[in-house]
Amino acid sequence: MLVIVVENVPPRLRGRLGVWLVEIRAGVYVGDLSKRVREMLWAQVEAGLGDGNAVMAWSTNTESGFDFVTLGKNRRMPVELDGLKLVSFYPPEPADGEG
Repeated sequence: MLVIVVENVPPRLRGRLGVWLVEIRAGVYVGDLSKRVREMLWAQVEAGLGDGNAVMAWSTNTESGFDFVTLGKNRRMPVELDGLKLVSFYPPEPADGEG
């Protein structure tokens, strides 16, 4: 199982993902593809991301049963702790006029 979620990306990237995966909701793509195709798709996401952000998660043989990568500006950051990948949050950006 492979899931790619994109936000604020160009329509051409969304179209490209739609060729290989099923878009089950706006910006959420799922499928069951090989590692080779997964890596090819992620390279296309990296090349066409623009100002958006993306996350890709897939089934694998780990303690949690999945792995993931992120790309672009996002408050979430992957952190590995004792071989387990977790998600940490950057502090919120101050609003204009604060700090």
